[in-house]
Amino acid sequence: MLLDAADPAAVAQAAQRLAAGALVGLPTETVYGLAANADDATAVRRIFDAKGRPADHPLIVHVAPDDPRAAIDAYAREVPGFAQRLITAFWPGPLTLILPRREGVAAVAAGGQDSIGLRCPAHPVAQAVLRAAAKQGVRGLAAPSANRFGRVSPTTAQHVVEEFTDLGDDALLVLDGGACTVGIESTIVDCTRGAPVLLRPGMLTPAQIEAAAGQPLRERDEAAPRASGTLESHYAPRAKVRLMDAKQLRAAFQVLGDDAKHIALYARSPIEAARGAPRRRMPENAAATAQELFAVLRELDATGVRLIWVETPPDSAEWDGVRDRLNRAAA
Repeated sequence: MLLDAADPAAVAQAAQRLAAGALVGLPTETVYGLAANADDATAVRRIFDAKGRPADHPLIVHVAPDDPRAAIDAYAREVPGFAQRLITAFWPGPLTLILPRREGVAAVAAGGQDSIGLRCPAHPVAQAVLRAAAKQGVRGLAAPSANRFGRVSPTTAQHVVEEFTDLGDDALLVLDGGACTVGIESTIVDCTRGAPVLLRPGMLTPAQIEAAAGQPLRERDEAAPRASGTLESHYAPRAKVRLMDAKQLRAAFQVLGDDAKHIALYARSPIEAARGAPRRRMPENAAATAQELFAVLRELDATGVRLIWVETPPDSAEWDGVRDRLNRAAA
């Protein structure tokens, strides 16, 4: 069931369904999420089942913006000073913090770990749903990206509908809040071990995080908690993705000529692809590329090509999130 999120009745209906243990597709500024009451173990298991996601791969819990500290305290047993500074600087927004989990809460959403990922989204529809659900006793929403596990994340409501056609209208309500403005998932910072550790890059740069936290980021190691979207292979279309620089792309297309019609191209540089082959021009800046990245991968994949060749993003901090998603898509 696809509803216009601008209709207050649609938001109210979504909140009622969440309180009743159902799933809802809702927009955030990053990507569309598949949401359930984070404290309802049965509802959260429905997320894992619908996505085909391993039960030990944790979900991020989204909380309302009005009193985020109260919501945090419901799920986390400790909030280090540097984590609070990150909350002050970047919430609401595309930042997830991994915090020590309060015993006995949201164990299924946390994938069985003693830590939990929390985020306060900036999207007005997500905030409206969180507020409406809170009035019905829902403290937080577990909401991973609304796609099959390992596949390309959705950035429009139609993407969500296409992912879960087998669930049917009665099983899944999807709120249409337009295209996502950030376009890739949140930055994830581990705050469970005395210092901030970057687990997943997003559109916040390491320099921004360090400046807000007041201390340097530590390197990720094997002791880091599991976190969403950090598997080597993720965000993948059906077509095989390959990253190459502009010189390699030009040489490859020149050698293949018209035999490259089955290869789609996504590049910033002017490159002569095969005649009739699908192609999209990558924007020159990271934010614009992030905003359209998943939609472009879906569009090119839908043409039926076997390969999607992508120009490697620049090696600079503002491109880290885009580069991370493309590297995982190509793994």
